Amino acid sequence: MMESTLLLIIEIVGTIAFAISGIRLAAAKKFDWFGAYIVGLVTAIGGGTLRDILLDTTPFWMENGWYLAVTGISLAYVIMFRKQLVRLNSTFFFFDTIGLALFVVIGIQKTIAFGYPMWVAVVMGTITGAFGGVVRDILINEVPLIFRKDVYGTTCIAGGLIYWIMIITGASPVIQQLTCAATVILIRLLAVKYNWSIPVLRNN
Repeated sequence: MMESTLLLIIEIVGTIAFAISGIRLAAAKKFDWFGAYIVGLVTAIGGGTLRDILLDTTPFWMENGWYLAVTGISLAYVIMFRKQLVRLNSTFFFFDTIGLALFVVIGIQKTIAFGYPMWVAVVMGTITGAFGGVVRDILINEVPLIFRKDVYGTTCIAGGLIYWIMIITGASPVIQQLTCAATVILIRLLAVKYNWSIPVLRNN
């Protein structure tokens, strides 16, 4: 019971965080309210949709309409507090990092529940966390963050590997999930503080 409640909380918070991160970027590009809503929605559901298609199951948002409602609430939040959000240059990074961490956990947990091995769960966790951001960046005409020097996709993989280690060591499901999310958040924070980046592939 506790585990299912925790996962529900993680999913709600992750959806809000990713939706706000997408809407915030759409606002910076001067999208209208509908356009910003769409960007926020695909940011929140894009990774999970691809994951569910690969798992051969109905995409999660088609079974529960609250994902659409939560994105609308996130849009209203950005509209009401836009001035405060604009002043905070770290707003996008904060919400994107929280969403990334929580969605990696959700992707891994759901894949395990479908009976796939852990290495598949790590891949699915990465897709769940990162793919929504890929679609978001395409819609706002930016090179997807995962393909730039920023430590992004590799952070998801690191979180997944920690999740795997926690399973091997016999940690409880709650500890597995919290440790995974904390790892993703910590690595992203350290990457910003110490300017960590993935080497750029050069053609000369």
